[in-house]
Amino acid sequence: MIRPVELSDSNEICEIYNYYVENTAVTFEEKKLSLQETKKRITEISLKYPYFVYKNTEGIAGYCYANYFRSYSAYKYTAELSIYLKKDIVRQGCGTELFTCLLDELKNTKTHIALSVITVPNQASIKLHKNFGFKKVGYLTESGYKLGRFHDVSFWELKF
Repeated sequence: MIRPVELSDSNEICEIYNYYVENTAVTFEEKKLSLQETKKRITEISLKYPYFVYKNTEGIAGYCYANYFRSYSAYKYTAELSIYLKKDIVRQGCGTELFTCLLDELKNTKTHIALSVITVPNQASIKLHKNFGFKKVGYLTESGYKLGRFHDVSFWELKF
């Protein structure tokens, strides 16, 4: 079941995200988030943007949200998207369902561009974005350093 995020989801969201912080370069954050910081982010993001969780019988299996791309006012019609799934849930359709819900919601806003930044390689995320019509519009080489090496990122956009 997909539904809007609730603050009571914070602990499970924090656990999902912190796995990626500690073990992957999917996010370039290097310090685990506290429960307080997770709650703060959920509150701030969900005030302005859609934020959804995918809940199954075992709890929160994944989440996604839109957020501001950059703080300059000229970017007010561009939203950066994020999606995170429990590590053992990938490639089961949960991401597609979450992204469908998020993009449908964004279509009802003034958002003009949905943007995602993907650490390369990440074939699952790239495939997900391509399936929704996103186009690769940029590439930065060795722009992030994490887990002892440099990582490239690609930029993907969808125009509404």
